[in-house]
Amino acid sequence: MFIQTTRLIKITALPHFLEDQSDIAEGHFVWAYTIQIENQGDETVQLLNRRWHITDAEGQEQHVEGPGVVGEQPLLKPGQSYQYTSGTVLQTSSGIMCGSYEMENQETGEHFDVVIPTFSLDSPGQIARAN
Repeated sequence: MFIQTTRLIKITALPHFLEDQSDIAEGHFVWAYTIQIENQGDETVQLLNRRWHITDAEGQEQHVEGPGVVGEQPLLKPGQSYQYTSGTVLQTSSGIMCGSYEMENQETGEHFDVVIPTFSLDSPGQIARAN
């Protein structure tokens, strides 16, 4: 589990390797990751956009940007949380992901970025090494 808090918005990431959807012989490695976004502050916020930076074990990078997450732009009142699951595919048996969410404070209209914790994508049986 990977956790990062920015401006009282707590992001928890939990990745897991999907062996049944992967084809190791073909260099097709699939992960799902579950993200929980928790508003620990006292103001209502809305997630507007996401930005991901994904790097595989050979240094190949993918950048993913767009509105919301899994087709939604959740609104979080104080004390509320939102959870979703998504996925990514790499051509190597490991990698890392990091990113940010653009949020909007509903009271002030201020936009700010919330850091998504950097997390590793590891598959069973890989040679252990730091990402």
